[in-house]
Amino acid sequence: MNASETLAVDAFLGLLVPLWQIVIGLLLLVTMAVSVRKLLLRGPSRMGGALLLVGSAVVGLAVVSYLIQSL
Repeated sequence: MNASETLAVDAFLGLLVPLWQIVIGLLLLVTMAVSVRKLLLRGPSRMGGALLLVGSAVVGLAVVSYLIQSL
C-alpha cells in the first residue's frame, strides 16, 4: 500500500469505530433491560443485585470511555 491508500483506510476505520461503540452500547442496554425485567419477575436476590451493579459499572465505563474519546 502506498501512503494515500493507508490514509484512506485509516480514515474509513476512524468513521466506523464510533459506530461500533454505539452498537455495543445499545446491545448492553438491551441486555440490561432484559436482565432487570427477569430479576423483577423473580423477586429480589443478592446475586441479582450483584449482576445489576456489575452491569451498571460496565455501561458506565463504556459511556465514560466514549466521552473521553470524543473529546
